[in-house]
Amino acid sequence: MYIHTLGCQMNVYDSEMAAALLQPLGYAMTDDPASADLILLNTCAIREKAEQKAFSFLGRLANLKDKNPELIIGVGGCMAQQEGKEILRRIPFIDIIFGTRAIRRLPQMIEQVADRRCRIIDVEMADEIDPFLDTKEGCETDTTAGSGEPNGRVTRFVTIMQGCDNFCAYCVVPYVRGREQSRRAGYIIREIETLVRSGVREVTLLGQNVNSYGRKEDFCTFAELLARINDIEGLYRIRFTTSHPKDLSEDLIAAFRNLDKLCHHIHLPVQAGSDAVLKRMNRKYTREQYLRKVETLRQVCPDIAITTDIIVGFPGETEADFAATLDMIRTVAYDGLFSFKYSDRPNAPATRFSQKVPEAEQNRRLQTVQKLQEEYTLRKNRALIGTRQAILVDGFSKYQDRMDGPGNGIQWTGRTSGNKIVNFSCSGEASFCKSLLGRMIEVEIENAFPHSLRGKPVKRDNLLKGEDTYAA
Repeated sequence: MYIHTLGCQMNVYDSEMAAALLQPLGYAMTDDPASADLILLNTCAIREKAEQKAFSFLGRLANLKDKNPELIIGVGGCMAQQEGKEILRRIPFIDIIFGTRAIRRLPQMIEQVADRRCRIIDVEMADEIDPFLDTKEGCETDTTAGSGEPNGRVTRFVTIMQGCDNFCAYCVVPYVRGREQSRRAGYIIREIETLVRSGVREVTLLGQNVNSYGRKEDFCTFAELLARINDIEGLYRIRFTTSHPKDLSEDLIAAFRNLDKLCHHIHLPVQAGSDAVLKRMNRKYTREQYLRKVETLRQVCPDIAITTDIIVGFPGETEADFAATLDMIRTVAYDGLFSFKYSDRPNAPATRFSQKVPEAEQNRRLQTVQKLQEEYTLRKNRALIGTRQAILVDGFSKYQDRMDGPGNGIQWTGRTSGNKIVNFSCSGEASFCKSLLGRMIEVEIENAFPHSLRGKPVKRDNLLKGEDTYAA
């Protein structure tokens, strides 16, 4: 079985669930699609570029299908939910189209295709999202097979809710993932406890708007859920994404001060700095309201890292509107951001808006945003030089080869509480260096780059989390 995942963290989680569900059928992961009996593509529909990547990948599978007619190919995720039969029309050798809430039914679909060689489309929205899968316990599956990094079990995503009720003018999520629906807290706790027993030390809670968790169902609040997760023994860290600014509550802000396992990082998408654009986007907050929440976050948690999303070239965005976005970046001084050019998406209201910004101007604005943010990110990273940071070791550094040298030892990577990547060398005893995965250690930051930090482990009697003695 080969799974190729495009898109957000929720798609990664869904791919892990699909892999776990298919294990009882005898499927095991491979990093070679040519040797697979089953290939699944988990797609994204948020940007036009994501759809282009999906069709490009599918086109490359034609030869594999010709060589092995028994090969089963399935397409899931947001693009599958949105396009349905259109995908089969364009790529006729596909066997299964399964929607965002059809993953639990995937084993039955695959069995039907294997037995009857039929084609299946299932994009029905289930009434209840998956409560809990016992198959995740002890599951060794890493759907990033072939990465060469042993970080499949240290950090994991856990979906706490699906769908969205906000209907931002540019977004297709309510149409492809359905209306907002939360999982029961008990199921979430059970899943995290199971993951911790299998070696996971950090979880990232997922939802289109985690801030509104449980509100429709009258469950506990998101802040209360975080407090319960904070009590799970053996779990070191908690992260979450994504937060809608309009629903960022005082209780949730206070959690950054009160919960010792909650990482000091929040992703708070602003999308634009102009009130006029925010109103057309249907974001339901103003620039001033957003900035007040940022100020409160920093009062409660002075070292909190704040990242965001920016969309440039939204229909009707004037040069003055864009200048307001640049001013927002300067005012907040984000630790990092993800920036995108606006593109029309099927069903999204903004598709019908006039005053579209020419692509050349979108490109200019995107480059301007990225260049400005690079200055702030590098400045923030350099400010950490000489400080000591606690990191959770979650895998080998991708710069392993270029960092190799006499005495460098094993090259590891981890993240600070503020979600900054730190690469470091372990030059101690080989057996101990190899055991660092999943442990918390303290490093002194020696150098800073635009996208990462370089550090060295601090000599101390014990690891921050773990029983072994560390000697640098």
